[in-house]
Amino acid sequence: MAMLNFERKYRVRGGTLIGGDLFDYWIGPFYVGFFGLLSAFFAVAGTLLLVYGAAIGPTWNLWQINIAPPDLSYGLGPAPLHEGGLWQLVTICALGAFTSWALREVEICRKLGMGIHVPVAFGSAILAYATLQVVRPVLLGAWGHAFPYGIYSHLDWVSNIAYQYLHFHYNPAHMVAVTFFFTTVLALALHGSLVLSALNPPKGEVVKGAEHENTFFRDNIGYSIGTLGIHRFGLLLAVNAGVWSAICIVVSGPFWTRSWTDWWAWWLNLPIWS
Repeated sequence: MAMLNFERKYRVRGGTLIGGDLFDYWIGPFYVGFFGLLSAFFAVAGTLLLVYGAAIGPTWNLWQINIAPPDLSYGLGPAPLHEGGLWQLVTICALGAFTSWALREVEICRKLGMGIHVPVAFGSAILAYATLQVVRPVLLGAWGHAFPYGIYSHLDWVSNIAYQYLHFHYNPAHMVAVTFFFTTVLALALHGSLVLSALNPPKGEVVKGAEHENTFFRDNIGYSIGTLGIHRFGLLLAVNAGVWSAICIVVSGPFWTRSWTDWWAWWLNLPIWS
């Protein structure tokens, strides 16, 4: 069935959160809505601000362009445009674009008569970003604790955080987050490869179905979570990856200031070792 013919079944009125029928229309296969327009506005504005920041900077080298947050001396107040104010405006645009896109997804879910698990999953990624750029800096008392916008400058920030807390990979929440990220990739790679192999058989063989997919995993690992189960499992893994990545960074600084190797002293002090 052609995609546009399929989508025509779901192009129903209603389900909007704001604006009623005013913005309830489609451009080609894309639903617009009030939040679609709002996310486009914030995305374009933020991109133009980044280009402006590059224009007033010392280089057009894509790897070295840097939009830095305000100096720590500005605290949580507004900074001059060329001294961190640009970073503040870009951050506002980013949060506006991300949140608007998630609310647009909610409207689409309402039109389809389905749950809002997709925007909730996207919300975990927004949470991780907001924790880095807003929550942690607020808890530490200055916007300067957030990360800059730039490729090399961002990598330098990550490296500095790792050295600041020594062995950041010993952060237990970081361990959990990385485990969820890698497990998400593994689970969905297994799922995607299974679907492709079932739907693209060698020449002369028939297309396989869900019963073949379940049989494959039962034969190889003794258990199949099922076609619906793998999507629920993937959602659970992905949401946890975002949530635990937010937890791992928000505890570093506001709640734990020493080396993360020191945190594990409780393990060495357990009475079982003596």
